[in-house]
Amino acid sequence: MSKKIFLCSICNINSGTCLEDCKFCSQSVRYRADIERYKQKDMELIKQEAINARDNGALGFCLVTADKGLNDKTLAFVSAVAKEVQSVAPELRLIACNGTATVEQLLTLKEAGIKAYNHNLETSKSFYANICTTHSWEERYETCQNVNEAGLVLIAGGIFGLGETQEDRVSMLESLASLNPTSVPINFYHHNEALELAPNPLEVDEALALIKLTREKLANAERIMVAGGRELMFGKRQSEIFEVGANSIVIGNYLTTSGRAMSKDLQMLQNLSLDVATEVK
Repeated sequence: MSKKIFLCSICNINSGTCLEDCKFCSQSVRYRADIERYKQKDMELIKQEAINARDNGALGFCLVTADKGLNDKTLAFVSAVAKEVQSVAPELRLIACNGTATVEQLLTLKEAGIKAYNHNLETSKSFYANICTTHSWEERYETCQNVNEAGLVLIAGGIFGLGETQEDRVSMLESLASLNPTSVPINFYHHNEALELAPNPLEVDEALALIKLTREKLANAERIMVAGGRELMFGKRQSEIFEVGANSIVIGNYLTTSGRAMSKDLQMLQNLSLDVATEVK
């Protein structure tokens, strides 16, 4: 595990158009959450976000779309975005997060310059039907296998605080370990009043223990990333995530919720005498 902190930024290039019923996700049209919705983000805005992320120390730049999976139109758009971003910020490691995908689709993204693919299991196999009924956990697992087969770097994690048991958490982590991901993004459920799920019941100490457990269960992973919900979950105790095994964070905004200013995260790392990673395997 690298001791330097890997910074990643998320770019929501297609927002709020998903037809699936994932109960944790405000991007589903079913719940009518009050979020910004658009089919394709303006290319110039995407490029500016990439430049801003790079200038604030990000190495990873993740292109996210809100659908069950890739189709021809989305695949073409993500590929075009990847090429445009490379033209203005070639230093960034491009990540795609576009739902379920075949090996052939993933190879197309690879040709366009995508280096890694993010697809989360979200929770355990047995609990999954409680949070989503429109597609299966097995489809998610298969996509992760496809990423490995396509030769892309696999980024796969999940969400804590959905109402799952500790046994579910352990099961998810063991399933993730079987996929051998390079990076494991751990999200903490950020409740939206439009969603059916109850608010995240976790306390800070419990959440820190889950990061530690993730590191223990995925000892071979290069990075344990604390992603969505970090600011809300940990508040003034955000610096403690690095003490229990995290070595990567998302900086800037998330998909439909705001993060804190990138400068504050950089200042936090400086105060902790933690170096920001400047290269990645």
